[in-house]
Amino acid sequence: MSYAGSNPGPFDPSDPSAPFGPPQPRRSPLRRPLTVALAVLVPGALLGWLAFEALAGTGTGTGTGGDSGPDRGAGPAASSSTLRSPTDSATGDGTTGDEKQGVGGKQDAGGTVSTAPASLKGKVVVIDPGHNPTNFEHTADINRKVDIGTNWKECDTTGTSTNSDYSEAKFTLDVAHRLRTLLQQQGATVKLTQDGDRPYGPCVDERARIGNAAHADAVVSIHADGSAAGNRGFHVIMPGEVHEGAADTRAVVAPSKDLGKLIAGNFARTTGSSPSNYIGDGSGLVTRTDLGGLNLSTVPKVFIECGNMRDSKDAALLTSATWRQKAAQGLSDGIAGFLKRSS
Repeated sequence: MSYAGSNPGPFDPSDPSAPFGPPQPRRSPLRRPLTVALAVLVPGALLGWLAFEALAGTGTGTGTGGDSGPDRGAGPAASSSTLRSPTDSATGDGTTGDEKQGVGGKQDAGGTVSTAPASLKGKVVVIDPGHNPTNFEHTADINRKVDIGTNWKECDTTGTSTNSDYSEAKFTLDVAHRLRTLLQQQGATVKLTQDGDRPYGPCVDERARIGNAAHADAVVSIHADGSAAGNRGFHVIMPGEVHEGAADTRAVVAPSKDLGKLIAGNFARTTGSSPSNYIGDGSGLVTRTDLGGLNLSTVPKVFIECGNMRDSKDAALLTSATWRQKAAQGLSDGIAGFLKRSS
């Protein structure tokens, strides 16, 4: 019996007249080749996907945190190569594309371009840490008088200290070291008048000669005051005009004033400290003609009294390493600003 063209009823397996069971659907001649092809392609695609996952991980790979959750690509395969964003492409000179943006500056993560410090290569800065940690052991030596042009004064003094015996000499050396590092990082040549490497001094006239002999572009003498409690803040001391004996400040008064103003402004901004409330009429600037270190200088020079060690609030700042780093930064910014202007 043929089923072609007929409309048979439901297949009855007990019907002996049904020769080969129920009618079979017509199969396409392409079915078997397609099945074989899929059997080959599917495992291959799966293996390729697994290899990709092993190399790239399932996270975003951008390192931004975002909404991707933990970085699941942090295993050995992921750590073997660095995934960079398009803006981080190398420029060939060791910097990234972002670091090339702006004028002489870098772009931070927020997109703000910050001005990089101008190079101080070729500039000479002399830092004069006031007093000496062992001056107190050499009172006869530091009490001898030296010529400062306008009169004669003691070679040096012991300096002051906080009520907890943190000495001014230790403070000035610490800030000097921090300042030296900051300036050297910008390419400046830095010299110290003393580095705790001598029994006392040097005397005030020698301190001036060290800056002169170095042909310094700027000299800063670092101090802390010993005034009465309640007197707070910093002040910068600049040379007045002196032309007497060995002293002649006429050529350095104007540039020293510029240096002093820049240091005062940057010191206040960086440390958060206010100008002195007991000297300088709130300006933080004072002019004097009785200091040998200024009178005998032939290069731009200023003193800074960073705060009052005898006031408990100022003393808390002066004894803080964090604040001393800010003080060094303020001095560095002021000096760099001056050197840039005078170039």
